[in-house]
Amino acid sequence: MIELAGTWLVPGRFEGSVLRLDEPLSFWGGVDPGSGEIIDRAHPQNGERFGGRVVVMPGSRGSSGTPGVLGEALRLGTGPSALVITKPDINLVAGSLAATTLYDARCPVLLVADEWFERLETGDLVTAETTVESV
Repeated sequence: MIELAGTWLVPGRFEGSVLRLDEPLSFWGGVDPGSGEIIDRAHPQNGERFGGRVVVMPGSRGSSGTPGVLGEALRLGTGPSALVITKPDINLVAGSLAATTLYDARCPVLLVADEWFERLETGDLVTAETTVESV
């Protein structure tokens, strides 16, 4: 189990298997919230599913539709258990916070250094937990 450290954008606790995305992803048109599947045909992880996985990605691409798609996937139980990103992303944070507020569906968001992203691979088991010092 790899214990991650970074800056919490949406605090929480997570433990699980990594789905590493090699490129940023647009949730709007790139993810089917009903299945949690990446449907962007040009994305290297096309066909992978988020459900219950810790999604490690360099950030998202694009639109203000991201919070709605992420929130819906979390509501339906097809979304990630956590997001680990290398660039702050207001749309991912907004989607996570909206899902928590509206549906009590939690998805912590942890901002990490590029070195973590380079080190992590799909299938790695990771964990992280908010501490008083990290919030």
